[in-house]
Amino acid sequence: MPNIKQIAEAAGVSVTTVSRVLNHHPYVSESKRKAVEEAIALLNYSRNMNAVHLIKGSTQTVGVILPRINLFYFARMMEGMAQEALKYNYKLMLCQTAYRPEEERRVLEMLRDKQIDGLVICSRSLPLDQLEAYAEYGPIVLCEMVKDRPLSSVYFDHYASFQKAIIYLWDKGHRKIGFTIGRRNSPSSRRRLKAYTDTLRTLGGEPREDWILGGCSDIEDGAALVDRLLSLKEQPDALLITGDQVAAGFIFTARSRGLQVPGDYAVIGFDNQPISEIIGITTIDNRLSEIGSRAFEIVHEQISGQLNGPVTEEFSFRFIERNSV
Repeated sequence: MPNIKQIAEAAGVSVTTVSRVLNHHPYVSESKRKAVEEAIALLNYSRNMNAVHLIKGSTQTVGVILPRINLFYFARMMEGMAQEALKYNYKLMLCQTAYRPEEERRVLEMLRDKQIDGLVICSRSLPLDQLEAYAEYGPIVLCEMVKDRPLSSVYFDHYASFQKAIIYLWDKGHRKIGFTIGRRNSPSSRRRLKAYTDTLRTLGGEPREDWILGGCSDIEDGAALVDRLLSLKEQPDALLITGDQVAAGFIFTARSRGLQVPGDYAVIGFDNQPISEIIGITTIDNRLSEIGSRAFEIVHEQISGQLNGPVTEEFSFRFIERNSV
């Protein structure tokens, strides 16, 4: 493979000029830039980017750990991150882990080996102490509430949002309230479960284990939820469905079976996805795009030295009342 010195000889310019052209330096005459570009094409030169990154001490790449790329929840986070990455001329490396600990460790090792400059974790399976062991190698930001740790976090309050939704249903006269979750043992699900139990007991209601419906992540799960409810001996008459895609699947299927929403069931969704506005789902806007945007921004500020030490930031949620309750 030709080197920079050979390109300089072929173009009739200095090695410094070749380096400036390769690094898009503005102060190169058009004639010299053209000569270098022609020499590069003639010699079929390609840069060794590993060497470039080694010299610069930066890859201009931030890794993103997420379990699945086809869930709207994470797509909204990615939307915010991608906008910020473009602003700072960074690339995102999406690492789909399916909640496998070994896959998450593999990405953390990429941070340790300087293959990425920083890391955003949208959702995880590894415990926090294992993540902390990698914090010395580069900035790590989690999209969940983490305090008093050497890790940054950007989040909204799952407990408060669930509490708000349950009180709203209670005030509308609903006493038999259930909810859906995707992964029961996640930090967010544990906070939602605690809010469900605490709030209903405070109001004088009854939290029911058989009304906590797990494994609900997408529109197909929402459609299947109708049969799951109909198979129960006693059904809830109101549901907090964690994800507007899931809620939409449930509502479409329920109505196709002659059930009324609202009426037979009241429904509150989550995430304020576009489909919730189209079909009128009362929902919680948890500002996922803004969380993703800020998570990347913190990583970039820590990489560039503008920010030192861990940061914890909470985004407020919005309750959006439509016509599904």
